[in-house]
Formats: sequence, C-alpha cells, structure tokens
Amino acid sequence: MTKFVIRWAINAVALYAAVWLVPGIELRGDWTGIIWLALISGLLNALVRPVLKFLTCPLIILTLGLFTIIINTALLMLTSWIGQSLGIGLTVDGFWTAVLGSLVISVVSIIMSVIFRDELKGKKI
Repeated sequence: MTKFVIRWAINAVALYAAVWLVPGIELRGDWTGIIWLALISGLLNALVRPVLKFLTCPLIILTLGLFTIIINTALLMLTSWIGQSLGIGLTVDGFWTAVLGSLVISVVSIIMSVIFRDELKGKKI
C-alpha cells in the first residue's frame, strides 16, 4: 500500500512540475485536481501503457526507444481529456506542448524514483 501512495505522490509532483514549467499546460482549480489527475495518470500508465507498448513494439525497436515519448505524449493528452470530462481542468494546448510536458513528467518521475528507491523496493533503512 505504501508503494502505491509513494508512486501516486511521485506522479502528482511530476504533473505539478509540468504545469509549473511548461507554458501551455494549465490547471484550473486547486491542488486537489493534481491529486486526482495523478490517480488518473497512474491508472492509465498501469492499464493502457502496456497495451500501447505491445502494439507499437516494432516502432519502439525501430526508433531505439524514442517512440515511447509519443506514447507518453498520448497518455498525457488522454489524461487531460479524461480530467476535463470529469470536471478537472487540465488543459494541454497542443501536441508539442504535450511532448514537452511528457518529457518533464518523465524526468521528474525518474529523479524522484531514484530518491525514493529504497521505499519503493520495500527495504528498511
């Protein structure tokens, strides 16, 4: 359960970093919107991402993994669309804004996952 909460928090911080750093990604509402969007994004990454990676495996191999940026971009745009349909105002202006936002989310998630590596593996310090 704590791994889930840590992943959820990492995802929320990464989404907030994208909203804060990338012009064109805006959140209308308060901080609870980020928490709900992090949950939506986490569910999409857990359920939809593996299917997309399986279906686009030849493209991922052909581009030496760079096609995963397009998958991350699509998932960010899908998160925005689902959030807007649920009344959580995350707006992404366009494709290139979503590409930059997905890169920011990926970098922040990687850095925070390294910081919380021991907690995510279940090791006690």
